[in-house]
Amino acid sequence: MVSEIVKSGDYAEWLGQLKRDISESRGRAALAVNRELILLYWRIGRSILEKQAKLGWGAKVIDLLAADLRREFPGMKGLSRTNLLYMRAFADAYSEEQFVQQAAGQIPWFHNCKIIDKIKDSKEREWYIRQTIASGWSRNVLVMQIESGLYRRKGKSDTNFSRTLPSPRSDLATEILKDSYNFDFLTLAEDARERDLHKGLLAHLREFLVELGVGFAFVGSQFHLEIAGQDYYLDMLFYHLRLRCYVAVELKTREFLPEDAGKMNFYLSAVDDLLRHAGDESSIGLILCKTMNRVIVEYALRDTAKPIGVSEFELTASLPENLKGSLPSVEDLEEELSDQPTTSE
Repeated sequence: MVSEIVKSGDYAEWLGQLKRDISESRGRAALAVNRELILLYWRIGRSILEKQAKLGWGAKVIDLLAADLRREFPGMKGLSRTNLLYMRAFADAYSEEQFVQQAAGQIPWFHNCKIIDKIKDSKEREWYIRQTIASGWSRNVLVMQIESGLYRRKGKSDTNFSRTLPSPRSDLATEILKDSYNFDFLTLAEDARERDLHKGLLAHLREFLVELGVGFAFVGSQFHLEIAGQDYYLDMLFYHLRLRCYVAVELKTREFLPEDAGKMNFYLSAVDDLLRHAGDESSIGLILCKTMNRVIVEYALRDTAKPIGVSEFELTASLPENLKGSLPSVEDLEEELSDQPTTSE
């Protein structure tokens, strides 16, 4: 009986509709929670501004307030001194509650913090907020668009964002769902736009390394490694003809995390065991990330025997001219990767 129901076209259609209903309801619920959270932060920030202006309290009151609020609400995230300062800056940047409800409240808190950090002009801030809503940018994509100067290139064109304000696409909804300041019980799907960005960066990096002409031979992208019956996929694998070794590359569109070094060490051990031939040297790993803390990188690599390099990339407007050596230097990689086209424009 069950098998007959499963094979039924009516059941498949019904199940599909229920899945869509659940996904849409979760998205609406997450958006409502996010909006209330942003409004709360705005009200706290406005209250801090008012008290400081009226009573002449300095920065010390924020330290006191953070300690008292965390003592009263020990299970609530977001009441640190740093976040209270962001709330104050947020309220100072946006004076109208209606704008917070209709625009700033439609994107995650950390998106707002990045915009506050990186943009001082009010019109430019509003443009990036509305573009984020319309395009569903993740936080990493938003930062890259800001650093690439998208507003200066496109921001002065007319839009209908103020009239339409379309509902956030799945990318932005996912960002809201995974915000640690919101509910943790909602399951997540990987950010599709983040995957597109990652794919574009990898394609550019592959072309760059091969065109260097210093010995890189491309082996594969999303290179499949089967280990103990489980599937693993390495972002890119090269073979260096002069160094006589494999070069594994992992690209992170976020900050470096200590576990990235462990994962690369795992990949290098697997490549050496599964692919390395007699006469080949030990494989080399390159981890390229959006940002990194050098102290964390040092600790992550200190006791690692495998040769692993970690480098940042950022968006600027320059390309390397003369690249020398068997392997590109960290500076070469950083400079080359700085001119990546983003896929969300």
